[in-house]
Formats: sequence, structure tokens, C-alpha cells
Amino acid sequence: MKFMIIFGPQAVGKMTVGQSVAAKTNFKLFHNHMSIDLVSTFFDYGTSAGKRLVHLIRQEIFEEVSKSSLEGLIFTYVWAFDLQSDWDYIEQVTSLFRSRGADIYFVELEADLEERKLRNKTEHRLLHKPTKRNIQWSENELIETSQTYRLNSLPGEIQQQHYVRINNSNLSADTVAQLIIETFEL
Repeated sequence: MKFMIIFGPQAVGKMTVGQSVAAKTNFKLFHNHMSIDLVSTFFDYGTSAGKRLVHLIRQEIFEEVSKSSLEGLIFTYVWAFDLQSDWDYIEQVTSLFRSRGADIYFVELEADLEERKLRNKTEHRLLHKPTKRNIQWSENELIETSQTYRLNSLPGEIQQQHYVRINNSNLSADTVAQLIIETFEL
């Protein structure tokens, strides 16, 4: 089993790169909005009920997948490096997979804000992420979050055996996926 976490700021291309990696491997993709958008049908993600249900869905998927015979799982996440709770969450999830013998892969994506604002409006993103379809709200959240939190790591901050950081501002998702596959020899 291989567990890959693709992280970076909103609209950096985590889901699209994950889709491309999944298409080129036998890995399954569990992008973070699969749980968020399901729960948002009933409760806003910002509410305590919404957060609890998203966490519960993710945890149950992770539990079952980590015990399965699947070749790999890709999970996407917006990691606020200045929040200890996000570090703790990443440690909890990766520890679960590691405890069941999985190899863990960390893929960090970065792109400049203007590029992310353009990607925030793409048809592909809006098709797969219903909660992002209010583009004005989504862009404001993207800007506000980037001003409030540090959404990319500092040099040397990620100390993992299998880690790669890619600036994909000017790269296609397929190119990035191929870089990931080659870097980790998947």
C-alpha cells in the first residue's frame, strides 16, 4: 500500500494532479472536496456538525483503505503550516497508514496567487467542487486564506523520506504527475 498526500494552497492543482497520478497508476483518489461537498449538502463545512462529519467520513475511508489490498490512495489537503492542529492531523493520518505497512509520499504543490485565481474559475474545478461555484466567494476565501495562513512549507521544514515540492505555475497536471511518478519510481 502506498499513501500519497498532495498538499498546497487552494486552486494550486491538487485534485487535477491527483486525477492524473491516479490515471497513470492503480491508485485511488480521495480529494478533500469529496467529503466536504457531500457534507455541505446538509451542513456548512464551517459548522461544528459539518467539521465533525467531514472528519468522520475521512477517518472511516482511511481506516478501510489502510486495511485493504488497494495499491495506493491519494489524498489532497490544504495544510496550514502555522497551525499545530494541521501538523497533528497529518501525523495522525500518516501514522495510521504507516502502522499498517504503507509507504508514505508527500507532494507539495506551489503556484503564484494570480495563477491560482485563474485556476479557481476553471470549468474542471467547478465541475468537481460544487462548493466553489460561487466564484466571488471562492476567490475571496482563496485570497483571505493565503493572507491568514502559511500554505507552503519553509525550506527544510518537511523532513520525510519521500517528499517532493513542485512549482506547477507553468506546468500541466500531466507533466506534474509524470514528475511525481518518476521521482518516487511508482
